Amino acid sequence: MLRGLLIFLLLDFIYLASIWPDWKPLASGTIPKTSFMKIYDDKRASRGWGAMAWQPVPLARIPRHMIRAVIVAEDSRFYTHSGFDLIAIKEALDYNLDRGKLAIGASTISQQTVKNLYLSPSRNPLRKWHELFLTWGIEHNLRKSRILELYLNVVEFGRGIYGVQAAARAYYGVDVEQLNLAQVAELAATLPSPVKNNPATRSESFERRSQRILGLLTREQARNAPPDLSTAVIQAEEPPESPPERPVPAGTGGITL
Repeated sequence: MLRGLLIFLLLDFIYLASIWPDWKPLASGTIPKTSFMKIYDDKRASRGWGAMAWQPVPLARIPRHMIRAVIVAEDSRFYTHSGFDLIAIKEALDYNLDRGKLAIGASTISQQTVKNLYLSPSRNPLRKWHELFLTWGIEHNLRKSRILELYLNVVEFGRGIYGVQAAARAYYGVDVEQLNLAQVAELAATLPSPVKNNPATRSESFERRSQRILGLLTREQARNAPPDLSTAVIQAEEPPESPPERPVPAGTGGITL
């Protein structure tokens, strides 16, 4: 049995070496076509699916509120972890154990990016094992901004709709720069299961999730809004009769769903 396990591990490492990416060209330049896109193209004719929609755009064209919506929805600690969110993993384990089933996952944006680029939608443990190695590789070779740029351009937003620009055109008839806050919340809400839950199907779970994301984004924008200078001038000229209340310190945790 031990010999068989060693042979399996050796063969698997040979396979990993065969698919191990050249990270240098991936670190900049053209967004590559993903494994998921190739699988879609291979199945499209036999399944009667429409032509694939995909229009990669540079990160500079993607508005900040679109980026924030995806981070809020999918990976609130994206900028602070190294590819694996241990806090989210523990939360997912506790949640799933309480319900006795696999209800939620804890994949980070980095994990989802390598899965889309190089692997398949399969849920088998071997695919997850490969995903761990590739996530380590992408985190050690690419900047966070580049990982985010790749993810936003390759993730699926509906059957055959890949990337935020194609999603903006497909659902709202606008370019990604023109998306408003409610629209980016809806796009972010599609990501767990984009074929079932998206702005076209408008399922009950999609509506709940998009409203929750919109609420988080709205509160975040309100916190970051500049002060009203006209009000500040009036207050300076007419000081209140009683001292103002002491401010409550802001929280330090990330925004999670």
